[in-house]
Amino acid sequence: MASSMHFHGVKAGVNPRLLPSLPFLGNFKLGTSFCCSQETRFKDSSMAIANKKRSFTVNCLKVEERHQQNAEAIANIDEQKFTVVMKFGGSSVASAERMREVADLILSFPEENPVIVLSAMGKTTNNLLNAGEKAVSCGASKASDIPELSVIKDLHFRTVAELGIDISVISSHLDELEQLLKGIAMMKELTLRTKDYLVSFGESMSTRIFAAYMNKIGAKARQYDAFDIGFITTDDFTNADILEATYPALSKRFYDDWAADPAIPIVTGFLGKGCKSCAITTLGRGGSDLTATTIGKALGLREIQVWKDVDGVLTCDPTIYPRAQPVPYLTFDEAAELAYFGAQVLHPQSMRPAREGDVPVRVKNSYNPKAPGTLINRTRDMSEVLLTSIVLKRNVTMLDIVSTRMLGQFGFLAKVFSIFEDLGISVDVVATSEVSISLTLDPSKLWSRELIQQARELDRVVEELENIAVVNLLQNRSIISLIGNVQYSSLILEKAFHVLRTNNVNVQMISQGASKVNISLIVNDDEAEKCVKALHYAFFESEDVPQMHLSAASATTGNGSAVRLDN
Repeated sequence: MASSMHFHGVKAGVNPRLLPSLPFLGNFKLGTSFCCSQETRFKDSSMAIANKKRSFTVNCLKVEERHQQNAEAIANIDEQKFTVVMKFGGSSVASAERMREVADLILSFPEENPVIVLSAMGKTTNNLLNAGEKAVSCGASKASDIPELSVIKDLHFRTVAELGIDISVISSHLDELEQLLKGIAMMKELTLRTKDYLVSFGESMSTRIFAAYMNKIGAKARQYDAFDIGFITTDDFTNADILEATYPALSKRFYDDWAADPAIPIVTGFLGKGCKSCAITTLGRGGSDLTATTIGKALGLREIQVWKDVDGVLTCDPTIYPRAQPVPYLTFDEAAELAYFGAQVLHPQSMRPAREGDVPVRVKNSYNPKAPGTLINRTRDMSEVLLTSIVLKRNVTMLDIVSTRMLGQFGFLAKVFSIFEDLGISVDVVATSEVSISLTLDPSKLWSRELIQQARELDRVVEELENIAVVNLLQNRSIISLIGNVQYSSLILEKAFHVLRTNNVNVQMISQGASKVNISLIVNDDEAEKCVKALHYAFFESEDVPQMHLSAASATTGNGSAVRLDN
């Protein structure tokens, strides 16, 4: 028995869990023979999308036989329960049209039983943060007139109208958001705790809109706020860590709800609840990826899918070099290094739950679903791999710290790093000797901090360090990270330095960490893009790419080709 559904041009087999909600099935009785020599077309206005009637094409045999097959399929899905988590970022749900496409995409995999994680719509998070900052100084009487609030309202009201769902889905949230901005204006203060509460409105509204739309088209869905279902975090507002208690709490909640009333979970990304404060927390920029991998580990899923607006993880940033190529496979370690050193595809901490749960992560393109994407797993064949990707992190600060004490003075490193710990500033790349340290800082990694606050903290760092060392502060630097098989590090470095020498670029610092997948080079900001283009050409496009038939021990030679690119 064949059955099919058409959703906006996507043809897919009917997911058995959706069949009870399809209204036309109620017209048939068990035991009745209903045969057609040609396709019979049913129309139902309740499945309308944007005021257009949906149509279903059904090839019919005996209804009794069909119900038996459906029952067997449903029983099979009940045994499998959830199979995959599918995470969609802000650009994937930025409008009503994009939400329709995402719904079609989800329903085009009838064999899956997914958990859906969504980010806020488009630039909503940025608009919420900007609205909060303006509310501090605008006065309570003008809080309702903040331009960003109007943008947020217009986007969400327009989306609800175009999807044909009830405005009550979000109206109370928008009213509450406006009241919050008035409260911020009255207090003339925006604390980190309030900031997390403020930005939570983005995900809370996007998931409610999407769940309502899924239900409207007949795909039974249930909305969840992550902070209400067991995402337990530290109380580090704006940059919280997920605690171990989260995993059993999520598993119990999802499976209990599924057993009572099966429905597709639509979950807010990025959010959690503080373990002591019980207040809403956020997981840092891009934290929806971490939400997805946490669910994947908690439920023991077959795969975690992160749907982006690019064809997987690429060999470099395509905005820098358009000829960047998709990387078909990565290890968890490679993906973590890529994310940490600036690749925008994944959240830096998102690989940890996937690695711990041994759940593969697949990065796909929601605009191009047929592209294979990138599969991230615990291991992969590295025998033919030289370089995987080139990552650029701009606008970092470099510090050269030379001890004023005698050679071999113990405790120097401890004193230096205790200063950074006390000020809560992360260190990215480090190179050391007995009497000196070179390192890079990225204060903007803590995205909640204003630029003025970052500058003050940097001055404080230098002031504290000058009590024990001579400090040279170098700003406007970039980190170029070469992610690959550093068993061939000599070959990689020889080739890279040949490229940089050809382009008259001076490397100011080099670091190879214990990760064994990353070599970092520090250069001036104004030379960084030229370096990435030249390195990409040499490693991924040149015909003179070294052959990987040498053993790791002997891979210390090989003439690196180089190209000079002046723009």
